[in-house]
Amino acid sequence: MSLGPIMLDVPGTTLTDDDRRRLSHPLVGGVILFKRNYTSPAQLLELTQAIRALRTPHLLIAVDHEGGRVQRFRDGFTVLPPMRELGKLWDAHPVQARRLARECGYVLAAELRAHGVDLSFTPVLDLDYGASGVIGDRAFHSDPDAVTDLAHALMLGLKDAGMGSVGKHFPGHGFVRADSHLEIPLDERRYADIEQADLIPFRRMADYGMTGVMPAHVIYPAVDSQPAGFSKIWLQQILRAELGFDGVIFSDDLSMEGASVAGTPVERARAALEAGCDMALVCNNCAAADAVLEGLTALNWRMPAVSIARMARLHGKPHAPNMTELREQPRYVTALHDIAGIGRGSADLWATDRSNTCGQN
Repeated sequence: MSLGPIMLDVPGTTLTDDDRRRLSHPLVGGVILFKRNYTSPAQLLELTQAIRALRTPHLLIAVDHEGGRVQRFRDGFTVLPPMRELGKLWDAHPVQARRLARECGYVLAAELRAHGVDLSFTPVLDLDYGASGVIGDRAFHSDPDAVTDLAHALMLGLKDAGMGSVGKHFPGHGFVRADSHLEIPLDERRYADIEQADLIPFRRMADYGMTGVMPAHVIYPAVDSQPAGFSKIWLQQILRAELGFDGVIFSDDLSMEGASVAGTPVERARAALEAGCDMALVCNNCAAADAVLEGLTALNWRMPAVSIARMARLHGKPHAPNMTELREQPRYVTALHDIAGIGRGSADLWATDRSNTCGQN
């Protein structure tokens, strides 16, 4: 059975019969994990093994694990710095910042791969305009060159450990103050202004071989009346045709308020896929997930062959070393030593911030 175009979540730390039924549906292609799905490294490995056993090829297993306030697994994992800390270092020591960004990417991916996770939705390519609370220190920098430099280094570290990369939130979420988890943000800038700043990291990272992109639930009315994730202009004309990106396009979570303009859960999923997303995320709502699967089945939805081919590239490199093996590898030991303490205070602060809507799940 080939992978389908829908990525779902599961409520708990083990699979229930309901989870198995849902994840075995032919329209499902992946699972995204959250903080609630984690209690320990051993439990996580058991969960990912159970998910992998359901299908051949196995479902893509993903997580938002960026570092800083958005790191789903903490106890038993290396606490990674907010990306802004690397940006601060880049201002004074760009060569050292690039080296540490690569080491952060390597540690992030190596630990996830050791626990059966294929992919993290990272790096954040948004520019830090100082306006967006939901982006904030998740962004590397306000300078597109710095963002590109550091994101490319982090991507190379992910690749070193056998993991792809997903840049977000196309074409840029950093300028707007509204949080798309809770509101429908509007970015009223001209396309030329976005192109000359926010699009630069996405354009360059596409050239560097970035394997995935996640669009923003933000409306840019000067370009289209629909949020970027539902916009053929943004996804097909700009991202695919103009920027030349040929990787996987993931919708952001369709349960977010920023996606509500597209209608019911089924209408949201259909709109995202028709606009050009290869895979649509439906999270934190089992009833909505069932409705989407039923609705797309009724429409006789089929995943295009080109999307299936793109998805196949995102499975993590096989035969990843386990944690015992990792701890015996000089590269891993050195990387841990090099990144120790970077931004540790910031990461802990954001983990307890109630306004941290993205980091609390």
